[in-house]
Amino acid sequence: MKMEGFDRKKHWDKVYETKNVEEVSWYQPVPETSLNFLKQFNVSLSASIIDIGGGDSFLVDHLLDLGYRDVTVLDISANAIERAKKRLGNKADRVKWIVADAASFVPSQSYDFWHDRAAFHFLTEADDIANYLNTAQASLTANGVLVIGTFSEQGPNKCSGINIKQYSEVSMTKHLSAYFEKIKCIEVEHQTPFDTVQSFVFCSFKNKRNKANRISFY
Repeated sequence: MKMEGFDRKKHWDKVYETKNVEEVSWYQPVPETSLNFLKQFNVSLSASIIDIGGGDSFLVDHLLDLGYRDVTVLDISANAIERAKKRLGNKADRVKWIVADAASFVPSQSYDFWHDRAAFHFLTEADDIANYLNTAQASLTANGVLVIGTFSEQGPNKCSGINIKQYSEVSMTKHLSAYFEKIKCIEVEHQTPFDTVQSFVFCSFKNKRNKANRISFY
């Protein structure tokens, strides 16, 4: 259901203004699943990586520590970005920061590895989903890899007070099949700071370059 008059940016700026990093359910000091995907695909240190909805997550810290040299973090909340910059200190200068809505941003470069942990499932409108996937397809290199993690069908149906869209391996593959070919899906149990468990599905895809039409959802 569409939330009339809902301002996504305002909502997330308030979340990051009022909650500490350990007070959000997605807090994860060591993003093991995401790092394992990097290892699985042997992503080179010179690869161009974008973390969608990265906010003040700790993936960027690990990427820099591992030696990755072309890292972009996108988030709708400027507050989230500023918190990450403050945490990283001088290392923040080695990151490209983008404050934008994932459903409407226009990339200025291509990417070899597109990572999204728990941003995509906040897109519940067909147009937003289509715009996101078309942007990902257009900006991902021919041999690029897309990794998306969302709440599974056994996970919550809301997060931060907002309705989300749950996915299974089947529905995720169906939604992305027009432009991406599935490589692998796994189910992950995330332990929150509140001693609860959230069920996620993570899927990896490779790009398809043999279609020129845009994705449509009905």
